Amino acid sequence: MSKLGTETTEIISWPEEGVTRVPYQVYMDPSVYEQEQLRIYRGPTWNFLALETELPQSGDYKTTFVGDTPVVVTRDRDGEIRAFVNRCSHRGATVCMDSCGNTKTFTCVYHAWAFDAKGDLKGVPFRSGVEGKGGMPEDFDTSKHALHKLRIETFCGVIFSSFDPHVMPLQEYLGEKMCGYIRRVFNRPVRVLGYNRQSMNNNWKIYFENVKDSYHASILHTFFSTFGLNRLSQRGGIDMDDTGMHHVSYTYGSSNENEDTYKQANLRSFNSKYKLEDPTMLEGRKEFADGITLAIQSIFPGMVLQQIHNTLAVRQLLPKGPEKCELHWTYFGYEDDDDQMTTMRMKQSNLVGPAGFVSLEDGGVGELVQRGIVRDKDKSSFVEMGGKTVQSQEFRATETSIRGFWKRYRELMGY
Repeated sequence: MSKLGTETTEIISWPEEGVTRVPYQVYMDPSVYEQEQLRIYRGPTWNFLALETELPQSGDYKTTFVGDTPVVVTRDRDGEIRAFVNRCSHRGATVCMDSCGNTKTFTCVYHAWAFDAKGDLKGVPFRSGVEGKGGMPEDFDTSKHALHKLRIETFCGVIFSSFDPHVMPLQEYLGEKMCGYIRRVFNRPVRVLGYNRQSMNNNWKIYFENVKDSYHASILHTFFSTFGLNRLSQRGGIDMDDTGMHHVSYTYGSSNENEDTYKQANLRSFNSKYKLEDPTMLEGRKEFADGITLAIQSIFPGMVLQQIHNTLAVRQLLPKGPEKCELHWTYFGYEDDDDQMTTMRMKQSNLVGPAGFVSLEDGGVGELVQRGIVRDKDKSSFVEMGGKTVQSQEFRATETSIRGFWKRYRELMGY
């Protein structure tokens, strides 16, 4: 047994090959899941909560999660962003039950303890009892019963939180390279266009691996390959931060390039007989000076920032148990978009989401993995595409960013 904080867990027997092998046990073991909540989500990490544009006014709030812990993120009356655990400090009931709104006070329905937008306790019914009987003791101090507050930092209008009071500053955590990619997308004020949510019957890490796996995109996804939005034969690469835990997969090129390569490969994902009834979906505009047409950025442990042609979105990956997770999508455009551009972004948003022409397959393939490994905890996956190292590469037929994820994961988990 290995001592981890105040909990114990069975030692994972990690293969000697290191990050090129991943024991299937980490996708199924309840004790592993419990330690992830402690060491990763309540450890020295920054977790995406929301966009500042979702909380424009004092009193605005949104409920979300850090790992599987329910959290409320608010803008207080001074305009500051705050976050606290959505758990009453009295008897543990959920305080805020709505997904979003505006309020001056959060009141627990159980015993009506009331908290302000900073999470401080402001009112306790019958604190002095009834007719001089009962009530709280004389030494009851409301300042000692605030909601559990999280550390908050924002970058380019993106709100992050951490349970760890000693976590490194956010921009240091992201690194200069990843900050540059975030600035690239959040280069001016944005506005939210809509939301999607989906539930997946697989471990959260299987989906996060999929996000970091540029190798699969034009093999699994018929739409990508057939219409040329993303083919491995197009110019692109993988950019990673110094730790390996964050990455960007980027692609250059148009839908007319490199079709012959895919015809000759005889892939299931390429079928030239398919045509679009509405080809305007793929017209779009070139809006980034660097010429990148597709960029998928992951921020450990659960944020994804996407630019797929003109559809922009943030994805928030949330664990819901050893074999279940949720994905929350926030679609956005820029405040200065004209009506035509907004229509184009909305139309291209059909590529992604729970039923997207592309993302539908991502939402299902993880369950195929979870099903396939069910009785083989002692076996391991094989992750050597593109080599055995963790480094940026100027090609996308690689699993380098997956290896980077497992490098940091093992450090945090003590494996």
